[in-house]
Amino acid sequence: MKRDLPFLRLAAVSLAACGLGLTSAPSLAQTAPPPGLPATLAWSAYDVGSGGYNQAVAIGNALKQRYGVNLRVLPGKSDVARTLPVREGQVQFSANGVGGSYMAQEGVYEFGAKSWGPQPIRGLMLNNSDQVLTVLAAKDSGIKTAADLKGKRVAWVIGSPSLNQNITAILAFANLTWDDVKKVEFGGFGAAMDGVINGQADAAFASSISGKAFQLEKSPRGLVYPVISHKDKAGWERMNRIAPFFFPFWGAEGAGLSKDNRVESASYPYPILMSYASLDANTVHAMTKAMVDTFNDYKDAAPGNLGWAVERQNFAWVIPFHDGAIRYWKERGLWKPEHQAHNDKLVARQKVLADAWKSVQAGSYADDKAFEQAWMKARADALTKAGFDPVLTSW
Repeated sequence: MKRDLPFLRLAAVSLAACGLGLTSAPSLAQTAPPPGLPATLAWSAYDVGSGGYNQAVAIGNALKQRYGVNLRVLPGKSDVARTLPVREGQVQFSANGVGGSYMAQEGVYEFGAKSWGPQPIRGLMLNNSDQVLTVLAAKDSGIKTAADLKGKRVAWVIGSPSLNQNITAILAFANLTWDDVKKVEFGGFGAAMDGVINGQADAAFASSISGKAFQLEKSPRGLVYPVISHKDKAGWERMNRIAPFFFPFWGAEGAGLSKDNRVESASYPYPILMSYASLDANTVHAMTKAMVDTFNDYKDAAPGNLGWAVERQNFAWVIPFHDGAIRYWKERGLWKPEHQAHNDKLVARQKVLADAWKSVQAGSYADDKAFEQAWMKARADALTKAGFDPVLTSW
């Protein structure tokens, strides 16, 4: 039986009731939803005002108008807060980031704690829009490139390994570490961005399409995207050793950006529509189909929604896809043998991690720190022995 989490119920927000000023989908005649799609769905997502939250609002409106299906969202301030309700069965899906997907799969950072460990994460769809996910800085800070972060006040979000790891990787690109900047701690993504706007910090990690990015752009401080040069091969090697999910990208959507005013930067898919391997395959299949079938209804309703397009999907990223989603993509003729081979390797990696976690749990340790050190070593040893790159060996 799943644990009762009152705070999650209280945080639930009816998407249809949210007045976020997004473009409404046109009124449509309702049709029967795909078989297996519940009458009421629940997702977790980033804070209110984030790009992922705004997209969930638009998708919820489309599902309501097309099928009469209600979609509710639980806004979470951290990766743990977004992934916990999926694990506990409070929601079926999450519009998550790399923290609640890749980091959770790997069992690192907050997911390396005794109460977590490597999670059987599965993807349905990846949003690959024209937005950029990178460090956003106040224009008056003088930051123009990643190297200019040295000595500046940089936001650290408690409980959000993805946001913090992303900045760690960008710092590594410039051959910097957290010791080279002034770490300023915040309790959530929204608080971190507000900290930049209010002058408590100079830079934070965010999506260019988030409401907070637009707020920073319009504030007295202004907004700048530090350049991450695509020509710096050594910098990219340092960056990808820490964050293999990043790729070079020219951002063209979001605050201060357009096709005529792009920024040379780094990015990765966001949001990642994910669940756990244990979720019923028919429900996952129906959710994937509904996302595709209603795409034209929500594609222009929120910034970044074009990234959900079928042609923008990447079936060879860093987390495996759910069997229910794979069934749908096979029906569309898009899932190829090479995708299955890649997926099988990712599932095998998760099994190696799960087995290593069990072995560590069977031991006894003086304290939580000793446990986490034992897990780090067991994790790296097991992955290396199985022929996988551990990627992260300390944090």
